[in-house]
Amino acid sequence: MSNTVKNLAVAGAVAAALAAHTTGPAAADGEKEKCFGVSLAGENDCAAGPGTTCAGTSTVDYQGNAWKLVAAGTCTTMEVEGGRMGSLEALDRDLPA
Repeated sequence: MSNTVKNLAVAGAVAAALAAHTTGPAAADGEKEKCFGVSLAGENDCAAGPGTTCAGTSTVDYQGNAWKLVAAGTCTTMEVEGGRMGSLEALDRDLPA
């Protein structure tokens, strides 16, 4: 195989990798949104209301007033146990006793 063909193959692979990286979803740009009711106990990202003070303080799985940062545009399509969905606003479900 000639050097020209090898160089073209490498250049093509690099171009393909760059194209795949730049044409990903909007979240690839680092865009995030708060999504309520999708984090497991102790895995929330910060305060959301009574029962949480900051990161890692939720006490109930899928606690409705605890949020997690997720890729922008994915929150309301996230399904959690029991067929429930994530929300862009705090929920009144699964709150600590």
